[in-house]
Amino acid sequence: MGVLEFITSLVAMVLGAITIWIVLLRKGRRRIKVEPDSSYNMGELATMADSLKERIDILEDILDAEVPDWREQNDHAAE
Repeated sequence: MGVLEFITSLVAMVLGAITIWIVLLRKGRRRIKVEPDSSYNMGELATMADSLKERIDILEDILDAEVPDWREQNDHAAE
């Protein structure tokens, strides 16, 4: 039973580390709500643009890992 206990503890540690990592990432993210019919200054717009750019980069990294040739498939669909 030593191997089963080792695998169980390893999985628990990895899942715990991933959970903590996700929580820390979400806390560090600044939330700005977009409200219709309101004015924003350039700093707020720049912050929103940076946040969206970061999210796009993360999504592209996930797609690169899961579907390596997604960019080529998307280029052919656009033509």
